[in-house]
Amino acid sequence: MSSLKKKLEEKILQHRPRTERLVKEYGDVKVDEVKISQVIGGMRGIKCLVTDISYLDPFEGIRFRGYTIPEVLEKLPKVPGAEMPYVEGFLYLLLTGDIPTMQEVEEVHKEFNARKKVPQYVFDILHAMPKDSHPMTMFATAIMSMHLDSVFDKEYRKGIKKTDYWSAYYEDAMNLLAKIPEIAAHIYRWKYKDGDIIPSDPDLDMGGNFAHMMGIDRPYDDVARLYFILHSDHESGNVSAHTGHLVASALSDIYYSISAMLNGLAGPLHGLANEEVLRWLQGVMDSMGGKIPTEEEMKKFVWDTLESGKVIPGFGHAVLRKTDPRYMAQREFCLKHLPDDPIFKYVDLLFKVVPPILLEQGKAKNPWPNVDAQSGVIQWHYGVREYEFYTVLFGIGRALGVCSNIIWARGLGYPIERPKSVTTDMLEEIAFGKKS
Repeated sequence: MSSLKKKLEEKILQHRPRTERLVKEYGDVKVDEVKISQVIGGMRGIKCLVTDISYLDPFEGIRFRGYTIPEVLEKLPKVPGAEMPYVEGFLYLLLTGDIPTMQEVEEVHKEFNARKKVPQYVFDILHAMPKDSHPMTMFATAIMSMHLDSVFDKEYRKGIKKTDYWSAYYEDAMNLLAKIPEIAAHIYRWKYKDGDIIPSDPDLDMGGNFAHMMGIDRPYDDVARLYFILHSDHESGNVSAHTGHLVASALSDIYYSISAMLNGLAGPLHGLANEEVLRWLQGVMDSMGGKIPTEEEMKKFVWDTLESGKVIPGFGHAVLRKTDPRYMAQREFCLKHLPDDPIFKYVDLLFKVVPPILLEQGKAKNPWPNVDAQSGVIQWHYGVREYEFYTVLFGIGRALGVCSNIIWARGLGYPIERPKSVTTDMLEEIAFGKKS
């Protein structure tokens, strides 16, 4: 058993009595009240999920295992010669709640190396698909095909104990996470680069190897590390995360669950926001003749846009009430590495002028930029200009958090999800009183 898995086993065994006690002794304590607007409005804000992996604080932003994004980027061991931490070390943190030592990071890296060979049948399936298939369709299909090798599926058929489900899910998750960078890079090179595939380099970490297989020079390795960390998890209620948890609660294995997660992420209301922001920015540039506007010119453009009934994409957030720390982490990277990029100059100007205008307008609950306001800009700068691939990059990162949550859900024995539905008649009775 690897040191990470052994540490995880210790943590799960320590945690189980806490959830068991809550259910047994305090199961009738009310956590929240549900309004009709929430029942009809997509269950927004209803407290009905449990995760210790991440929490979205309205004023501090996302916390991973209690650590803010600046703390995560500061405390995790860094790749030698790079600015950003190992993704492998970040996974260790998500799974255990502990900041790993460099030795523990290297052990996870070795474990990934031992698991990263992608079966040939996965590539055969990808090559059999129409080349104009959406990359998310290809990505989700490739992952689901690996159900063939599911450790949990085989162990379940043998009669594995319920308390050991997490162990088999861990094996599947580590096998999957080790392979998905190569699968994603293969899709990119096969689809957009005339099939010129770049082999994996076993000496490189996850982020560095992904950049290598994409064929993009440094500092894109740091872009990959930062991107995967920032997009890894965002509580459990967003569509991709919740879909993954929901499917896994039926004891569908990791491959089914993460494939389903990707299908949710592919929706235009979820994972496509960074693409839409970049398209909008490029449209703004075209409308201004490609020149860099002054602050006054940008203010006028923003006011004109708002007064015409349109919105400024990339600003606002359903929960956050401050600038998204994920945005700030990317902004710091841009200020250092691409300060003269013309699209970033537009992003920089919007960062300065939009929030005060939205505050003055008085309609926005949160006038600050979110993570999508510049993540596509960075990818475009480093040559990844195929918009539809951006969600695949998002999916690689999101798999880290969802896999971690699923392992813990099986470790704590959470049951299949089965919320109760009501009819419109029932809601009307609640709202209006009994019908005469």
